[in-house]
Amino acid sequence: MVDARALRDGGVDGIVVENFGDVPFRKGDASDPVTPDVPAALALVGWRIRTELGLPVAMNCLRNDARAALGAAAVCGASWVRVNVWSGAYCTDQGVIEGEAAAALAFRKQLGCTARVWADLLVKHAKPLVELDPAEAALDLAERSGADGIVVTGTRTGAPVDAALLATVKDAVGTFPVVLGSGLNPATAPALWPRCDGAIVGTWLKRDGVLHHPVDADRVRQLRKELERLR
Repeated sequence: MVDARALRDGGVDGIVVENFGDVPFRKGDASDPVTPDVPAALALVGWRIRTELGLPVAMNCLRNDARAALGAAAVCGASWVRVNVWSGAYCTDQGVIEGEAAAALAFRKQLGCTARVWADLLVKHAKPLVELDPAEAALDLAERSGADGIVVTGTRTGAPVDAALLATVKDAVGTFPVVLGSGLNPATAPALWPRCDGAIVGTWLKRDGVLHHPVDADRVRQLRKELERLR
């Protein structure tokens, strides 16, 4: 909760709760789901953030357990979940992961969960098994997958999004929401922020920009100020 309070004090709009400390990750698919303690912990942390800090929360159950994320979201009232591989098939450091959108949406309906789904396109730390045209893949996510928004990332944690890729995706899907999933900071913001509908930021908000350091509320304020200037 220390990091959550620093994020709140810095002025974030909401907080994504994820099990980033669980490396090495399970695939999170039907063949290798996360253990039951993971969604339980996500739900508890999400509930505390919502009730104690009054901030919206989202869930991301790494590597790719959409059903666990939706279960945690249903319990704590999260607004949305992020799913790294929602459709298609990717080669990752956990092996080959295939999207399970239909099963996940059926589970969401079963739960009566209202959390939206934000799906990654060409997610970091992964390569698609077949070469994809980014514009066509974005359209498939927007029109055929049941996702509510698209997340575009760099190649690794903290790596900036390619501005040309972001422009291609946004031009392809029009008003369908597109957010950044990595690499937003004051230096990259001028090229990226005007082309997206929001951003998930982690690494740069930590002390000295080091991933495993605590959140620095002053850095959160600095980035927030720059984004407000650009808009």
